[in-house]
This record gives sequence, structure tokens and C-alpha cells, in this order.
Amino acid sequence: MNFPRKWTLATVAFLLTALGAALNSAAVPNVVMVLTDDQGYGDVGIHGNDLIATPNLDRLAREGRRMDRFFVSPVCAPTRASLLTGRYHLRTGVHGVTRARETMRSHEYTLAEAFRDNGYTTGCFGKWHNGAHFPHSPNGQGFDRFVGFCAGHWNNYFDTDLEFDGEMRQTGGFMVDVITREAMSFISRAEENRQPFFCYLSINTPHTPWQVPDEWFDRYRNRGLSEETACAYAMVEHLDHCIGKVRDHLTGLDLHDNTIFIFLTDNGANSDRFNAGMRGRKGSVHEGGMRVPFFIHWPGHIEGGEVLRNISCHMDVMPTLASLCELRVPAGIRSSWDGLDLTPLLMGRNAGWTDRMIFQRWGGSPDAMERMAVRTEQWRAVFEGGDWQLYNMQVDPGQNTNLADGPGFRHVLNRLVSAAEVWHADVTSEGFDPIPTEVGHRHPSAGEVRLQGHEAMLMPAVGKGIRYNGRAGWANDWVDGWTSPQAFPEWPIDVVNPGAFEVILQCSIPESSVGLGFTLESGTSSLNFSVDQSFAGTQIPSPDRIPRKEVYQREWKQWHIGTIMLSEGRQNLKIRAGGSTGGEFIDIKAVVLKPSGL
Repeated sequence: MNFPRKWTLATVAFLLTALGAALNSAAVPNVVMVLTDDQGYGDVGIHGNDLIATPNLDRLAREGRRMDRFFVSPVCAPTRASLLTGRYHLRTGVHGVTRARETMRSHEYTLAEAFRDNGYTTGCFGKWHNGAHFPHSPNGQGFDRFVGFCAGHWNNYFDTDLEFDGEMRQTGGFMVDVITREAMSFISRAEENRQPFFCYLSINTPHTPWQVPDEWFDRYRNRGLSEETACAYAMVEHLDHCIGKVRDHLTGLDLHDNTIFIFLTDNGANSDRFNAGMRGRKGSVHEGGMRVPFFIHWPGHIEGGEVLRNISCHMDVMPTLASLCELRVPAGIRSSWDGLDLTPLLMGRNAGWTDRMIFQRWGGSPDAMERMAVRTEQWRAVFEGGDWQLYNMQVDPGQNTNLADGPGFRHVLNRLVSAAEVWHADVTSEGFDPIPTEVGHRHPSAGEVRLQGHEAMLMPAVGKGIRYNGRAGWANDWVDGWTSPQAFPEWPIDVVNPGAFEVILQCSIPESSVGLGFTLESGTSSLNFSVDQSFAGTQIPSPDRIPRKEVYQREWKQWHIGTIMLSEGRQNLKIRAGGSTGGEFIDIKAVVLKPSGL
């Protein structure tokens, strides 16, 4: 090749690098994966719901392929852990939705890490819910870019603070619009850099609180629906609009044909509304709690229009994308996957596809079989209330007839129960010791650590002179009702870089506690502080359509209580009261640990 004489070697090298990047980006597909929160199977028009408008999702389903028997976990965090790892959530450490039980072990190999290791740029936009602190946060689990929130839900969707790669920033407008714009900006930057991308758009609606712009709510408010259903459908139509904007953006950048576009949801509907005649909703191990929409589109590769009725699940996404995108993944990781590669089904090569068992459990101690389900192509076995049930899903999709004690079916149930017991012992074999919050990381997204009140373990027990404000200690909750000097909140931490940390207490203080002393302890270190003034934070107005079941947002005192030296290693950080007031001590929203000099 002859180059003009004025071109330097550096110029030639740059052009060859750019050409290589361009060829690489054209050779491999981009991926956009959209996951919505608490949107059930019936919350899509194409699934038979004539009360809701979802034109963009309906078009995606028609143009792509629909896995019509697609299953996830009954609730948010377990689904997300399985989706991102290809493994049963209990293997990853995730066994709840709050108090760090939603935290995924940091050594788990995620979809984002697989794409990043294969030259992709990776971005997560919206709800995470698999660990609030680095390295369990999105930036610690393979995402180059993160804009959103890490908790199970957010307090307000309008003009709210969101995390931008570890930094909290004020945003304006409706949150779903914000994260959609950020996702599109990420896609634009990737295209400018000629780099393939993996974009995980994790939309937080229609999860409560019931908040949505008037423009969308007005479309449903006078249709004879309950306020909950009207708001849910408005939120779904709005997110459908945002998904349409992302697809149009891909088309405008000429990326439509080289992008795999996936849509799914994280569990069944979060209220009693149309669900295609299935039994159960969010939190249930029956069909309606776990069967969700799944649409996949890749022009020229996956033929559109077909509905596949083989059973499949969230754990199949990772091995399937690894196959479709020809990702190099270590053999040890591949062998750890519980999911299957759906490529043969998607490509029409389903001859010889065999039956399988998909297992799920939810509720209670992770070591106990409280609520479980086993699904095959024909059967659903369900354990709840201390008894097993059996349903023939091919003739009884609404689960109206329990065949557990019927003649000729006992051997079927025994086979499924035996398999479930073996499975449960396997996936819980690593145990579920609390995953501590790591403190002192020097990663750019780490910075200060905010130990949230709802992450605290309340000692000696909830209700024994200490409790959470809300009934379940969900995300955004705080330590409340603290009246006993024998009670205290405790956070498991792991100090990876020892040193001095400034301590900021986010709290409210009643008049009766003025003059009371407290001690913050961690390992062999302690910090004494006392109350010199009260602070009664007021509730922040919320634009809820319907009163919420979660706690409301309120103001908090930012109290700099001093500096503590933290030694390296695992320890429990706790706050103890130095006496009794005859009333409540302080409410604790969070304990902030800020490395000195940050």
C-alpha cells in the first residue's frame, strides 16, 4: 500500500488501528438488553391484553422471536443475578431483596465482564439491585458506565438524584426518560469510537411508587380501571415509548441490523391485573409469578414472527449471547452455567431439543424449602404451605386441578420432588454467610461508603428495642424505634485499605436524646460522640398517584461525628447508646465512611 509522503508512521498506525476497530465492530453484533421491573406477562398488548397500548413491544415481538414459555425468579434481585451470570441465584449468594441479601458475590463472572473481555464497551442504565457497594456494584461487576441506582427501588422518580459511576448527581424530569437518554448517549459514543457495545437498560417501572407523568396517566384514568392498574398501564405505555426511542436511535445510527435486541421482565405483575389467566403474581412460585415476556430480534440472523413454546429461562441468556456473539469465555465459567444455549431453537434447529427441569424457590431461610417450584414442558410441581401440588400445564394452564393425590400421578410428583431436593442441596452448598460491605477501595467509582439503615442487622432482633421504620426493612428504610440500650444496629464490613475515615451520620434526633452519648465501634477501634441538638426531618413531598407501601423520602441531618481508624479485615461496625432516655434515641438513615483526604 502506497501512502502520501507527508503521512507519518504514527498517522498510518492510527488509521490502521481505526480500520481494525471499524472492521471488528462490523463483524460482531452489538447487544441491547432491556429488563423492566414488575411488568407481568399480561402487561403487553400482543399477549391478549386489549386494555394496554404497547405498540413498540408488539412490533418487536412480531419482528423477532418470542419465547412464550420463558421463566424468571418470583422477585427482582434473584432474577437479575441469574440473568447476569447464567446460574441459579442461590449459587451467587443472592437470597433476598434487602439487608444485603440481594448482593451477588464479587467473584461471579457476569455478562458485562464477558463482553468487556471480548472488546465491547459496557453500560448499565437504571436499576441494579445486586449490590450497592464496590466491587458488588455495576462498575465492579464489568460495566464501564453506570447511571441509575443500586437499591431495590427508588423513593421518587421525578427530579431525583442518581448515581453516575459512583457519584450522586441531581437529575431533572422523569427517571425513565433520564436513563433512556443516557443509554442512547452511551450507544452514540460507542458508535463514534467504532466499538461494539453491550447496553443493559434496566428500567425501574412499573415498580412502585406509583408515579408517572400526567400525559401517560391521563390515557388510562377514565377507563374504569382501578387506580393501581391505570397507573401500571400508564407506566408500561411510557416505557414502551422509551424502548421505541432506543430502537429508532439504533436505526438512525445505522446500527439496527447489527444489533441483537432483547426484551424481558424480572417477575410477574406487582398487582392483580390481567395476566392471561395464569395463577399467581409477583412473589408467587405459580406460573403467573414467574412466566414473563421474552422477545429477541436480530435482523438477518434470527427469523422473525415465530412463537417458540419450549420452556426457557433467564439463566439461558448468558450462554445464548455468548454463542450468538461468539464470545471467548473460559471453560471453567462455561461449565458453571446452569442455563442452556438457546441458539438452536432461535435458528430453527429444534429437532432433538429435549425436555428439562427448571427449579425455583423463594421466601424464608435460604436453607429451607419453603416455597419451591419445578417446571418441565408438561408439569409444574409447587411446594407451599407444607405440601406439594402437581399440575399438568399442557391441559390445565390456569392450574385449576391439583393432581398430587390423583391416581397414576404419584410417580410423576415423586420424580420431580426428588430432583428438587437434590437441586436444593446443590445450589445452597456454599452457605449464606453475610456478604460484608468492602471499605477503603481506591477504585474511581468507590469513594465514600454509605452503610444504609436498611442494610443494618438489628441486634438482638427486630422489635427487641429496635426496628426498621417500614414493615419489611426494604430499600430506603431506616433504623427506627430504638429505645433499648441493649439493642444496636450492626453492619458487617471488610476493610481492604486500612486508615482514617471521617464518619458522617445521616439521622434525625428527638429532643429527649439531647445530651445522650453514643459509641461507634468497629474491630478494635471506637469513636465516642454525644447529641448537642435535636433535628426533626420533615417528609419530602412525593407525587404518588396512590399511597405507597414503602417508606417515604424525608430530610436527614448530616452529622459529622468525627474520625475513626479502621484496621484491615472483616469486622462488624455497630453503634451503641450510652444510656436510656425513656423514649427513642436517634433514627439512622445511613453511616457514611469517607477516607480522610478524599
